[in-house]
Amino acid sequence: MAKGTTAKDLRTKSGDELTELVATTKSKLFQSRFENYTNRLNDTAQVRKLRRDLARMNTIVSERRITAAKPNAGKAKSEG
Repeated sequence: MAKGTTAKDLRTKSGDELTELVATTKSKLFQSRFENYTNRLNDTAQVRKLRRDLARMNTIVSERRITAAKPNAGKAKSEG
């Protein structure tokens, strides 16, 4: 994920884009962990950044799943 990408930016993406981004971030995280283990990773903070980005993406996916499951998602309560 690019530097400066926030949850707000991720929320504008479609479900398919977000799923693809999660998959690529997981593979980047695996690669970074492997490079860190073999002492070939120059920026060791990259592992932490990728973990947090992945958590941010999973949170948004979970939020979407929860709001899709609710029958009255996004509707205001009627007065009465």
